[in-house]
Amino acid sequence: MTDLPSSRGPVLIVGGGLVGASLAIALDAAGVDAMLVEAAAPRADAQPSYDERNLALARATVNGLDAIGVWKHAREGATAIEHIHVSRAGEFGSARLASSDAGVDALGWTLPARELGAALLRRLEECTRLQRLASARLEALEPVAYGWRAQVRTDEGVRRIDAPLLVGADGTHSFVREQLGIAADTYDYEQTLFVCTVTPEREHGHRAYERFSDEGPVALLPLAGRRCGLVLTVPRSQGEAVAAMDDADYLALAQRRFGWRLGRLGRPGKRFPYAIQRVAASRLTGPRAVLVGNAAQTVHPIGAQGFNLGLRDALTLAELVAAASDAGDERLLATYAARRAPDRDGTMAMSHGLVQLACLPQPWLGPLRSLALLACDRLPPLKDAVLRRGMGFRGEPPHAVLERTP
Repeated sequence: MTDLPSSRGPVLIVGGGLVGASLAIALDAAGVDAMLVEAAAPRADAQPSYDERNLALARATVNGLDAIGVWKHAREGATAIEHIHVSRAGEFGSARLASSDAGVDALGWTLPARELGAALLRRLEECTRLQRLASARLEALEPVAYGWRAQVRTDEGVRRIDAPLLVGADGTHSFVREQLGIAADTYDYEQTLFVCTVTPEREHGHRAYERFSDEGPVALLPLAGRRCGLVLTVPRSQGEAVAAMDDADYLALAQRRFGWRLGRLGRPGKRFPYAIQRVAASRLTGPRAVLVGNAAQTVHPIGAQGFNLGLRDALTLAELVAAASDAGDERLLATYAARRAPDRDGTMAMSHGLVQLACLPQPWLGPLRSLALLACDRLPPLKDAVLRRGMGFRGEPPHAVLERTP
């Protein structure tokens, strides 16, 4: 084992996924020294979070990505979401949201996660103050008077890094969260999520669909070239059988669950399954340490809030650190937790409550659900609130996401 020289001073970010990379870029843009520990090699095909999912990026998210110089590398592959249609199988109510209702050109954009990952990597290469360790793995943490001493294994040996602030951006099963002794509440939805692309018979018209049923939610997201991203949730007990289906049987299942609004679905891409859990850290901060993204909260993918919420974590933290003389100051971390609480709590409650109520197989709930959707569709104050929150403007958002021209 080789001991490399220690360093002191940079914010240490553990985890080079979508949120960790975004935080590193935001800090670099703000002139803050940071070090990014990435488990995978710096390639889009090596980073596990740069996968085959199709992300629905809220308007605030695109504003934020634009502010930190990422969107210029991603906009070409993005597709605008101008309309959203929400319904439940077998019930009469539905809600229709449009960008024109909010006075904007788009409510959000869809983008394959791999393309966003590639855009982040291109922007990381432009950073001037950021240090990157990849492939590297955090092995141990030791508290010291001014922060943390991290032992990081790299291809060249073991490096000891002293940092005034430790950031856990290392995902749902966060090693940093575990080492900090922060408990996490886990809820297993007992569902399996399948994602793939399909090509519908009719044009999607820049419309995203969310449809609920007793079996779980299904979504169709507009993509370039008339394609759509299909997100299909099934009970965990059916996961293996659905994974084993041929394309024809899978399309028949998707057609039954989604319906015929876009005609016949065809040309399915490769399917990727994901187990769905809700994981919520009991607190966001520790002594000179903070959790962001999925390390802080992993939400049900309904409503596509995961990365959107995580990016607001990252940009809020970067904003506070950039204005402070001490990145790990206790008051700074308390301010961070307080600012993130309304957005975090509200988004988690919305995603959890929606999947529980919208998919609950209770006939007596049907009329109530339909009336709720109709109210959202017909009452302007309620629709305005739903639109604003859906676009990512909840609580006290980071300044970087406030309205810009993407």
